[in-house]
Amino acid sequence: MHGRAKAPAAGTILNALATGVGSAFAIDTETTATVELDDSGEIRGEIAENPDADARLIERCVELVLETEDSEFGATVRTESDIPMAAGLKSSSAAANATVLATLSALDVEMRREDACRIGVQAARDVGVTVTGAFDDASASMLGGVTVTDNAEDELLARDEVDWDVLVWSPPEQSFSADADVSRCRQVAPMADLVADLALDGEYGRAMTVNGFAFCGALGFSADPMVDAMPDVDGVSLSGTGPSFVAVGGREVLEDVREKWNSLEGTTWLTTTQTGGTRTI
Repeated sequence: MHGRAKAPAAGTILNALATGVGSAFAIDTETTATVELDDSGEIRGEIAENPDADARLIERCVELVLETEDSEFGATVRTESDIPMAAGLKSSSAAANATVLATLSALDVEMRREDACRIGVQAARDVGVTVTGAFDDASASMLGGVTVTDNAEDELLARDEVDWDVLVWSPPEQSFSADADVSRCRQVAPMADLVADLALDGEYGRAMTVNGFAFCGALGFSADPMVDAMPDVDGVSLSGTGPSFVAVGGREVLEDVREKWNSLEGTTWLTTTQTGGTRTI
């Protein structure tokens, strides 16, 4: 009757808005979901950092799991997160993944993690927090490491484990994926195809850098943070639909870049990749 799970954030290698193919990698910053089942028949959600925030996503995740298992329980679900909301760091995917696994744990039910991930993706579509379904972001958070996906088919094309240091700069502004200008993003489809080829060849750093320049242009973000990080980082990109940027590379190099990014308004922090994915606790 009680379940808890943790899910990591993720950074972007390829934004799926252009072609439906996307790629992301899990980073070691997490969201925790706690689910308590009851006999009320109602589902109530709360986001600890902002009790007035819209909790429909996590409520819908619980609802879909209960429907899948033919359960008539009600539930209370609460998330706590170190991931900035609406910052391009996949906070919604992490919240959905943690909620789905916590609900399954409360029911004492096991499910393949890819299938559990698809429940969260469907919930995100149902409540309108995503354009593409975000299977790339969700799969990276659920499975850990790097994933490449076809979001139109919710198909996992590749998964790889990586061991990177990661620098994140998250400005104070928010950018909601559902508000992105999809038509502008589709105009950079040829570049997205190139990024997909690079990612499938394991050239993740080059892939994310090309992605970053393409989607800064499409979404109207300055590429200055990327230029400040080059040429020594292995890769740097706008993450998701922004406004955060992520860079990967050697620790010393990233510490130098952090000094430059610290002059920008917002929050900058160093972390690592995460390969374990979402887990019950």
